[in-house]
Amino acid sequence: MTQPPADLDLRLVRCFTVVAEHRHFGRAAAALHVTQSSLSRQISRLEQQLGARLLDRTPQGSRLTEAGEVFLPLATAVLRSAAQAAARTRAAAQPSRITVGYIENLIITPAVRDLRHRHPEADVRTLHLDWHEPRAALLEHRVDAAVVRLPFPTDQLHVTVLYDEPRALLVPIDHRLAGKESVTLDDIADEPLPRAADATWNAFWRVDPRPDGRPAPDGPLLTAVEDKIELIAGGDAVAIIPACAVFGGLRPDLAMVPLEGVEPSHVALATRAGERNRLVAAFRKSAEAHLTGPPAAHRVDREAEVGPGGRD
Repeated sequence: MTQPPADLDLRLVRCFTVVAEHRHFGRAAAALHVTQSSLSRQISRLEQQLGARLLDRTPQGSRLTEAGEVFLPLATAVLRSAAQAAARTRAAAQPSRITVGYIENLIITPAVRDLRHRHPEADVRTLHLDWHEPRAALLEHRVDAAVVRLPFPTDQLHVTVLYDEPRALLVPIDHRLAGKESVTLDDIADEPLPRAADATWNAFWRVDPRPDGRPAPDGPLLTAVEDKIELIAGGDAVAIIPACAVFGGLRPDLAMVPLEGVEPSHVALATRAGERNRLVAAFRKSAEAHLTGPPAAHRVDREAEVGPGGRD
């Protein structure tokens, strides 16, 4: 009679994914804080459980076998599902806990303070997220609510727009447009704007394509906000940003000019669709009451030259 396969040990599965990521047992062992010999034994145990060789060692490091290539995406999905199961279980067992995420240049303090005042028994935490993280952070239960800027993919989410922000152009202080009262898209028809890997982000923040159908001029590919600021300060590009965003403590080498004739930026609250945590509903009320626009300190005078960047 054939014996059923042994249950997979998630620790062994994680060891395999780390080796697959680094393609090197030594570097993977260092990342996992174990010895190479211990890691080799862990991988061997996993291969025995699966009845297949997953990795081959080479002089240059390690490479996946054909079976390893098949197993890797499945292993990653198993680990993600296990993490989500643990997070949801903890959330159900601890209904008096909420983690609120937020992205660069958005202030959530008034709403968080109000929630803590109205629910002093609750464990209210905050977590900064990169601009591209909110949806994944919500669906992976790393946060329970997130204050974000649209647009981004909102399937499986409930999104409420809190307020709008006008958009502006960020340029080097010595740029030809730096002293203007305002600019339009025609003024930057030939100016390169930074790009992101996300097409939705590009369409909104580069206004790409332009209303007349022409593509926006290509600028450098970005991976971080900090890179964008340095590129602009160095004269390699200009950028369209929220007019209320302030970067680098009003950097003296940057200027911000109001951009006319474009749709404003939308600041929104995102939560998981069908969320039943009572604190999420309570935070939504706090956000709608207290996050109705940028704080006065973050509103920028139209004439000041400073450095900033589904609906209900």
